[in-house]
Amino acid sequence: MVYLPPAFTETRTELLIEHIERHEFGLLVSHGPKELNGGLIASQMPFLMERRDGRLYLQGHLARANPQLADLDGASEALAIFAGPHAYISPSWYHAGPAVPTWNYATVHAYGPARTIPDPDWLRDFVHRLTERHEAREPVGPWRMADLPEAYVASMLNGITGVEIRVTRLDGKFKLSQNRPAADRPRIIAALEGREDPDSRSVAQLMREREPAGRK
Repeated sequence: MVYLPPAFTETRTELLIEHIERHEFGLLVSHGPKELNGGLIASQMPFLMERRDGRLYLQGHLARANPQLADLDGASEALAIFAGPHAYISPSWYHAGPAVPTWNYATVHAYGPARTIPDPDWLRDFVHRLTERHEAREPVGPWRMADLPEAYVASMLNGITGVEIRVTRLDGKFKLSQNRPAADRPRIIAALEGREDPDSRSVAQLMREREPAGRK
C-alpha cells in the first residue's frame, strides 16, 4: 500500500493507464509463502497492457530461472510499480518561508493476483507484440523477430515464462506541490523548466497540467 494524502491522490483511471503506458518498465514485487519463510522479491520488467472482459491486465515475462515465478500462483497478490518523473524541489523557490526541501514525483501502483503463463504460443505472441511496440519508435528500419532462425527463437523463448497480473486496484500518487500556496507553484514550475534534465521538465509539465488554466 502506498501513502496517499488527499492532495496528491490521482484517481482518474485513464490518466493512471496513460502513465503506465508511458513508463511501462515497471517493478514487479511479490512475497513468497509465509509457511516457507518467503520474503519480498522484486524484478524489473517491461509490461504490456490488455483490456478484456471489462478488466485490465498487465503482461510481461521473466527468466525461467527467476525464483519469483514460484510466488505467482494466480491467487496471491502482487504489486507492479510504475515510477514516473521526479525532481528535487528547493525551498528557495517559495515566495515565503520558513520551508524545507522536498521531492515532487509521479507514480502508479497496480495490485492484483499474478499468474505464470507457460504456453509457448502465448509467449511468442507477447514477445512479438512487445518488440513491435518498441521497434516502431526506432528511426531506422525496424528489427523483426521473424527474420531470426526459428531454432534460435525457440531456444530463446524456452528461457522465459509469461506473467500476467489481473489488476484489481490502481493507486496513483502525483506529488506536485498541490499543497503549496497558489503563488508558489508558478515559481516552482519556472525553476524546474530552467533545469537541463528531462525529469525536472516533465515534472514541470505535469504541474502545469494541474494548474487551473491547464486543466482540461
